[in-house]
Amino acid sequence: MAIYELRCREGHRFEVVQSFTAPLPACPRCGTETGKIPSRFALSGRAATPPPSDMMPQTWRGTYGADREYVTALRRTAEARRDLEERHPELAGDRRPILAHEGRYEDAPLRAGDPSPPPSAPGHGHGRAGGEGVS
Repeated sequence: MAIYELRCREGHRFEVVQSFTAPLPACPRCGTETGKIPSRFALSGRAATPPPSDMMPQTWRGTYGADREYVTALRRTAEARRDLEERHPELAGDRRPILAHEGRYEDAPLRAGDPSPPPSAPGHGHGRAGGEGVS
């Protein structure tokens, strides 16, 4: 017994479990003839897609103190990503310059053109908490 993914002429897709010698069933929705299509999980191989520039290290510390071999590997990765984005522009992310990427912007970098960030909550900034001790 095997699992087959089938498609009819009308474009309806469905799966069926049957012997490989059994004839293919008709489409359960429209009754037309069906044909086998390659299953997504049956395809083998692996594509190594270079990470987008947002995922690359942005600080000195992120490059292990500018380790020469690591920086060389990063440069090759960045070039591979640039080549991929030239061939497939739909993969290119937000190309606006990043203005801030550390601290509270670590998870969501501040980019040129973004609205001004809201002021930090009381007690979380650089001032005294609650304004105490000031006369």
